[in-house]
Amino acid sequence: MQKITPCLWFDFRAEEAVAHYLRVFRSGRVLATSHYGETMGEHRGKVLTIRFEIEGQEFLALNGGPQFPFTEAVSLSVDCPDQAEVDRLWDELAEGGSHGPCGWLKDRFGLSWQIVPSAVETMMRSGQPERIDRMMGALMQMGKLDIAQLQAAFDGG
Repeated sequence: MQKITPCLWFDFRAEEAVAHYLRVFRSGRVLATSHYGETMGEHRGKVLTIRFEIEGQEFLALNGGPQFPFTEAVSLSVDCPDQAEVDRLWDELAEGGSHGPCGWLKDRFGLSWQIVPSAVETMMRSGQPERIDRMMGALMQMGKLDIAQLQAAFDGG
């Protein structure tokens, strides 16, 4: 078990959300499931939490009700090695949700994701402020991030 595990509070859609994430990400599994106990009235016997893993990262999905919806203040950033993965995750995670600016999207459960090509981090670490500035200017104009366009901006094209 990892030391820090993000807990994702769902409005009684944890099972649906976990199933969706396990379909989207190629590496994932359910680790444990707990249920509401006898003292929980109408929720008795229903799923309370699901501990699951995607891409080596553990999460806890909680069926907690409508009190605490997700906001953009917390997002999950996904490092993508190539444009094919950016394209696939952009489409599959946003299905039933919405696309946003600068590589951000919201999934059907309201959780925010950043779909970011590894190339962005490589460019950011280049130590070349003028090139980084051009790349960031292009990035700020995009929805889904396009590696070729970002690289062209970085290179001065």
